This record gives sequence, C-alpha cells and structure tokens, in this order.
Amino acid sequence: MKITIIHGQSHKGSTYHVAKILSEKIGGEVTEFFLPKDFSSFCVGCIRCFGESETLCPHYESLKPITKALDEADVIILASPVYVYHATGAMKALLDHYGYRWMVHRPEEKMFQKQGVCISTAAGAGMKSTNKDMKDSLFFWGIGKIYQIGVAIAAVSWENVNEKKRKKIEKETTKIANKIKKRNGRVRVSLKTKMFFNIMRMIQKSGWNETDVRYWKEKGWDQKKRPYK
Repeated sequence: MKITIIHGQSHKGSTYHVAKILSEKIGGEVTEFFLPKDFSSFCVGCIRCFGESETLCPHYESLKPITKALDEADVIILASPVYVYHATGAMKALLDHYGYRWMVHRPEEKMFQKQGVCISTAAGAGMKSTNKDMKDSLFFWGIGKIYQIGVAIAAVSWENVNEKKRKKIEKETTKIANKIKKRNGRVRVSLKTKMFFNIMRMIQKSGWNETDVRYWKEKGWDQKKRPYK
C-alpha cells in the first residue's frame, strides 16, 4: 500500500507523530511532504487552471512531485495542527492549487478509489474546523472514503502528552488503520459523493466552462460511464 502524507507544518510535533503512528499501523511505502518547506507558493488567482489547463499554473512544475505522490497513493493523509481554529496557512495554500480538481471542474478519476485521513491536534480546541478545512478538498476531489482524527492533547509538545491521551491516540489510530486495510482495493464512494457527482454531470452537459465540458465528455462521464463502481 502506498501512503502520501502532507504535513501542514515543517516541525515534527504532535500532529506529525499521530500521522506517523497511523501510517506505521497501516503499513506500506510512505512518501511525506512538509509545508512550507516542500511547497511554499500562494495561488495568484490567475484562474488559468480552470479556464485553460493546470499546466499553465505558474507553480505547476514545483507542485509536480506532490501531485504525482497524491495520484500514486492508495491512502492520502492530510495532517495539520490547529492554527486559530483552522488548518495552517501552508496547508491552505497548497490545497488552493488543486481547485481545478474539484468535482465541479475536472476531478482526477483515480481519487474515487482512494482513502483519505484528516488529522489535527491542538492544546485545546479547533480540531473539527481544522479537519473540515482539509476534508472539504478530499471530498470534492472525490476521495472514496474519508476518516478524521482530532485530538485535544492538552500540551504544547509531543513529549508532554500524558499517557491517557497517548492511549486514546493508539486506540483511534488502530481502529482507523484496520478499516483502511480492510477496504484497500475495494473502496466504495458514499451516496453523497454519487449524488454530488451526478449534479455536476448535469451541469457539465450544458456547461459554462469549455475546458471542463470537454474533459467530462472525453471521460464519458456525461453519459453512463463513472469513475467509481
């Protein structure tokens, strides 16, 4: 199994350790990226990815290694500590670059067979809204099955996380790792995803963006073909 982890920060704190524990329990080949070290560009809003081609994005080349790893992964883990109740700016800056891959535009069909995990930690609160920041992208990319882990660690460093919290993390990561391994190779998308995809299919039949309409027609999605089983 191939796992790609995107860390929303470059230091190895509590969020990093939870992601590491989970990936070790899943097992397989792990590829990691640390933001903003491995990608630090902000979307400039040129909208060329939407209207023409993602290859015209000014950051296309520097984004390539991450895009390749996401496409090749069986499991995608997005991990971000809570920054003012949301994901880090570095994580948001990366995800902004994949707006063209949302179902409303040109989703990558491989995504519908993948599983994704959103992980966030905080000393206190904000995990729900932080995970939602990341889950929104996973859902609209078409990821077949999405899990969430949010932990209030009541500490400012991994070393100070108490035994009770560590046991909770162990229990939660074991449960999710087992589910991921059980579903590997036979992921089924949710009814919500199917419904949203079909709404987008209806829109693309007439369409307002020629690039998107052409993409859906080439895939056969405007007819009976689907990127999921």
